[in-house]
Amino acid sequence: MHIGILSDVHGNKPALDAVLTDMPPVDQLVCAGDLVGYNPWPNECTQWAREQDIPTVSGNHDRAAVTETGFRFNGAARAGIEYTREVLDHQSIAWLRSLPARERVDVGTVVIVHGHPDDPDRYTFPHEFSERLLETVDGSVLVMGHTHKQAAEQFSSGIVMNPGSVGQPRDGDPRAAYAVVDTEALSVELCRVEYDIDRVAAAIRDVGLPESLADRLYEGR
Repeated sequence: MHIGILSDVHGNKPALDAVLTDMPPVDQLVCAGDLVGYNPWPNECTQWAREQDIPTVSGNHDRAAVTETGFRFNGAARAGIEYTREVLDHQSIAWLRSLPARERVDVGTVVIVHGHPDDPDRYTFPHEFSERLLETVDGSVLVMGHTHKQAAEQFSSGIVMNPGSVGQPRDGDPRAAYAVVDTEALSVELCRVEYDIDRVAAAIRDVGLPESLADRLYEGR
């Protein structure tokens, strides 16, 4: 089975559209959370996942947009949350509230969380990927998001990976990130695609979000 894996779309519809156009044919799509936040299209990104019935876990921005959360946000991130709260429609709010902390697909072999299997708000960076982490979830592929850093490690029992961020990469590469997993071969392809950052930056300014959110997109940080 070929599974297209997305994460951290963060309301960036142009980046999402570029990823969906670039992605090769897959049997299923999944999302490791944070469809909203930072960028100006939270309803459009949420609507896409909802209408396409994409298995999606709740990210910290998803939760913060629809309920109280203990996660601490910096000024620009907080501005993105406040904007998202103002514009989200009722269907998007209800759907985001319904998202689980964990999903399993491909008969349970692929496990999807946002931050860490034990804590959805915990950042799990590539140097922390381990076979022991994979074994704790009883699967052959562990997908995590949250860090916006694309990486994958292959172990004897399977794969630990982060597809990177569609809407706000932070690994020095401004291109939108995603991944494709082959669950039969137990292999992963990490992919990048360019998108119209100028369009997103202009939209960020138009809706009054902080200029820093536009600037960082050009630098992949």
